[in-house]
Formats: sequence, C-alpha cells, structure tokens
Amino acid sequence: MAKVNVSLDAELVVEVMVLAGIGSPQDAVEAVVRDYIARGHRTETRTDHTDRGLREVDVKPQEPQG
Repeated sequence: MAKVNVSLDAELVVEVMVLAGIGSPQDAVEAVVRDYIARGHRTETRTDHTDRGLREVDVKPQEPQG
C-alpha cells in the first residue's frame, strides 16, 4: 500500500495518542483514520437499508382511495 506523509499539530497527535491509549503517533493517527472510515461504512450500510425500504414502499401501487 502506498504511504503518505502528513504534518499535524503535535498537541493534536498527543491528544489522539492519549485518547486511543496508543504510544506511537503513527499508529494512533492510523487507528483514528481507520475508525472514521469504518464508521462511515457502517452508516452507509444502515442508511442504504433504510433507503431501499423506502423505495420499495414508493414503488408499490397504492390502493384507490375514496
């Protein structure tokens, strides 16, 4: 996998390390990024399921009213 170097504020990285309980700055920031991506995928899965359900309701013919 390709690597990217990013400059971050030291206080920000230290706070991430403390919150994540990880001693390496690289590992701490990587863990946060991976968690962010995983959370996004979980959200997509939940909203996609809801969207599909709503689309199925919209597609069904409605009973004549009156």
